[in-house]
Amino acid sequence: MRDLVIMPAMAQRRESLNMGEFAEEAIIVEEVAAPKRVNHFIEANTQEVTLQHLQQDCIIPSFASMEETISHQSFIGAVVDAAKDYFHGEQFDMPEIRISHPINGRIPSALGKKASELTDEEKTLFYQRMCFCFEIPSIVHDEYGNRLALSIGGVRAYNEINLYSKKSVEKFKIFIGFRNRVCSNLMLTTDGLQDKIEVLSVQELYAAALNLFHAYNPSKDLHLLRTLGQMSISTSEFCQIIGRMRLYQALTPNQQKRLPRLLLGDSQINAACRAFVSDANFKSTGDSITGWQLLNLLNGSVKSSYIDNFLERNLNCTEFVQGIQRAKLGDSEYAWFLG
Repeated sequence: MRDLVIMPAMAQRRESLNMGEFAEEAIIVEEVAAPKRVNHFIEANTQEVTLQHLQQDCIIPSFASMEETISHQSFIGAVVDAAKDYFHGEQFDMPEIRISHPINGRIPSALGKKASELTDEEKTLFYQRMCFCFEIPSIVHDEYGNRLALSIGGVRAYNEINLYSKKSVEKFKIFIGFRNRVCSNLMLTTDGLQDKIEVLSVQELYAAALNLFHAYNPSKDLHLLRTLGQMSISTSEFCQIIGRMRLYQALTPNQQKRLPRLLLGDSQINAACRAFVSDANFKSTGDSITGWQLLNLLNGSVKSSYIDNFLERNLNCTEFVQGIQRAKLGDSEYAWFLG
């Protein structure tokens, strides 16, 4: 892999992407071969599959009216097509696809047969939940020794729609943001997540993705990540924050409503504590950590979430660390978490 000089035409395209002051720091890279990833953007409770598997081995669920739903592969294709049209001329990695909650069935002629006697041709399969993510390796930025790649993806869960009725709107989530190549952590902000997309067709999905890309301002995210790296959190402050996060779980719903929302549960908080001590990239090596480290500790902890609530928790990590940043500057909204 070698760095290339940004040519004038490419620099002009960077201008159209609103990279602002960070445009000069972005690097165009030419990759001979994509390295095999060890980390995934979401891990536990999921399995990796290929696009070919979705296309060739999975059925497409239908509504009770026998009208077909938008397939997982059509969803992926619509977002990829929109990205290639909007970011014309850039490089694109193949989507990493993760699935969960397989729904197994059988064809009508196999009714009554023992499961052990079913042939592959008699079995049917689709996945209730699916998420995917792909990088644009030609749009990267180095921050605190970590290479961040602009990444795009989406989430779809069939359990969010009623298949036992006539055809109605289907729900999807699409995101764009930077992905830390060191650990594959996603860093999402409100501007980069559209979590309530309701459409009837693939064409509407394509349009929704284009709208998200057009509204997204990457320079704003990069500025946020840089300022978080300038915030110092002492070990005692970190312990106070963790203690308050645990206490939040025990509060009554009315008490929680008076505080900023926190979507992380005990398992995520425990994972962040372990990472604070042992994570190779973001653990504490002295008497303090930065906001950048805290963000990655929390983002890493939510990778064990189920597909259908992963993106909301990921966004909540960014909201939370931003809130701590404001609290250290005197704002009262998140002051409770600092004691």
